[in-house]
Amino acid sequence: MNSFKKRGTFESFFDHRSSLIMQYSNGDITKREFLEYNYDLVRRANLKPFLRVDSYEKGMYNYQYYNVLAKYYNMLAKEVKNTRKHQRYYTYYLNKGNNYYHEKDRAALSLLKFLEFQRVEAYFIKVKSKRLRDKLYEIVLLDYEEAIFHSKATWLLDILRDEGVFIEDKKESLIDSYINERY
Repeated sequence: MNSFKKRGTFESFFDHRSSLIMQYSNGDITKREFLEYNYDLVRRANLKPFLRVDSYEKGMYNYQYYNVLAKYYNMLAKEVKNTRKHQRYYTYYLNKGNNYYHEKDRAALSLLKFLEFQRVEAYFIKVKSKRLRDKLYEIVLLDYEEAIFHSKATWLLDILRDEGVFIEDKKESLIDSYINERY
């Protein structure tokens, strides 16, 4: 019986996730390894996203599920990008990653709605990437540890502004070294 069955599913998932965050923060694993281990964590959890978000844990799991898959497939796309032999794989991985990024943003919105946009703060972040400059923003759930989301979806940005939680200021990301590290 794996650890996800012995203990509560969410407790095990979030404990493993926190452990990976600590390992990355301490320099014990690279960003690439962090992404791969997170992908393995989601697969081992064997838990699909929830259709209804009626708890913080379900919303956070959904966000992490889609975020992990988006980054994983984006990483695979980058690996095969310049190999002619695998051009169709590049397109496949890129499309799959982009679809998961969209689902991640929808999952973030579901959680924000569940929380009624209370104790939420969002703002553009300073990035090294010219492609992401003035596009990537951070959403922080102030009452929860390790609850930091990122997006560049303009439709979600409009909602954050309408809800009055978006600060029209550019700040350094709370996880700046992670955001600005390439993989």
